[in-house]
Amino acid sequence: MKRMHIHIGVDKLDQSIRFYSALFGALPVKTETDYAKWMLEDPRINFAISTRTDKPGVNHLGLQVEQETEMQELRDRLQQADMALFEEGETVCCYARSDKSWVVDPSGVPWEAYRTMAEAKSFNGDS
Repeated sequence: MKRMHIHIGVDKLDQSIRFYSALFGALPVKTETDYAKWMLEDPRINFAISTRTDKPGVNHLGLQVEQETEMQELRDRLQQADMALFEEGETVCCYARSDKSWVVDPSGVPWEAYRTMAEAKSFNGDS
């Protein structure tokens, strides 16, 4: 079985461990003074590329859910962890109509939590 690997540099390990533990709903399986690792079975990874970003590199990361109840559980977990949650709601983005919420990790990396409801013919609602 293959597993997607994402490695993100952080400024404050302890704050980041708290953030990602809340985001994933799981504690790391390994921690060192300069390192933490989660081995997740859920979520699976959705990887996309686009030329619509301001600059090359990681634009944002996200967790995609399939059910409305999963979306609410994720939102609840982020709110209970006292994270600044931006509710975008239903929107068209990346050729899909989705329900989205956003948080930013302690190092400034944006994360979206979203549920896709339908395909769309435009990238962001424009014609």
